[in-house]
Amino acid sequence: MAILAMADLDLAGKRVLIREDLNVPLKNGKIVNDARVRAALPTLQLALQKGARVIVMSHLGRPKEGVPIAEQPDSRMAPVAAHLSALLGREIRVMPQDFAAEASKALVPGDCVLLENVRCNVGENDNADAIARYYATLCDVFVMDAFGTAHRAQGSTHGVARFADVACAGPLLKAELDALDRALKNPVRPLLAVVGGAKVSSKLQVLESLASKVDALVVGGGIANTFLAAAGKPVGKSLVEAEMIEQARRIMAQTHIPLPVDVVVASEFKEDAVATVKAVDAVTADDMILDIGPQSAAALASAIAKASTILWNGPVGVFEFASFAKGTEVVARAIAANPGFSIAGGGETITAIEKYGIEKDISCISTGGGAFLEFVQGDILPAVAILEARASGSESGTILR
Repeated sequence: MAILAMADLDLAGKRVLIREDLNVPLKNGKIVNDARVRAALPTLQLALQKGARVIVMSHLGRPKEGVPIAEQPDSRMAPVAAHLSALLGREIRVMPQDFAAEASKALVPGDCVLLENVRCNVGENDNADAIARYYATLCDVFVMDAFGTAHRAQGSTHGVARFADVACAGPLLKAELDALDRALKNPVRPLLAVVGGAKVSSKLQVLESLASKVDALVVGGGIANTFLAAAGKPVGKSLVEAEMIEQARRIMAQTHIPLPVDVVVASEFKEDAVATVKAVDAVTADDMILDIGPQSAAALASAIAKASTILWNGPVGVFEFASFAKGTEVVARAIAANPGFSIAGGGETITAIEKYGIEKDISCISTGGGAFLEFVQGDILPAVAILEARASGSESGTILR
């Protein structure tokens, strides 16, 4: 896709406003998982190396729009700024909500500051022109680098790109878009996708889109139960969407979907429930399917080993419970061992990747959840579309190299 890249621009002395996704989980004011902060570091470091005056903005949590940050202390960006300071080895100050264009011009090359939580700003969520124009006054170059929010048309993701003199993609955003293009538009085949989750309905568009693209589609979790029911297999009291059975059959007619031949069942959904391995055809009315069995896991591992491109979103069982985690672990380790190209996205998927310590073995780990799924199902990401429009000259502003 034709998008101006930050890496190609001369940023020396420029005010560079970078939208990152620094929405990290906090507990007692401390960052629990800093993966998103670490993912943003290369972009910030590159901008600083190029001699830019860097202004970073992000949201954090779910603050109330229009309510002063002083009244929402849990939404302050201070913990993120402190962590960024430690990682970058320089002080990162948090700028107040009334940070003005004149103040941004007072920054010097090598400075890096962080704006207070953008979702407190009036008009941010509605992508109002007023807030978008305000952001544009703070910069000479706007950099969209937050793939995780690219599916939202908001002031700090979309609107500012309309009014900034120069609008471009940061390295993190560009890398994720390139990886998704590589997996979905120009894959080295065979292309295999693993999609897990509770409900077919929540991922119906993803499944339908992938069915027309992949050579094999592995379904897991509650989704697999619905497909088993569609294939006429007993599922007991497992989570099943009866209203989705016909859609499941339609998808099964489009592509190869390897269904489990054995499963791990329990009589109730509890961490300490007794786990029993059964052949699929032996599932009784009192059984609840919570994982795939060892034979099915081994078969999936074999199929994954033969794939050249793998897209992974979601576990194949209730991997939060030790007794029902083996299937997801086998699939995860098989993907990690595959020498081909792999891309993974989604909150539960990233949790599994971290749980099994395979971060370095996945070609690309997407920082986006909703954005990842929307891209896979073929939706237009507003923040990406505006960058494409700017690069083509069909939107306002100037495009300068």
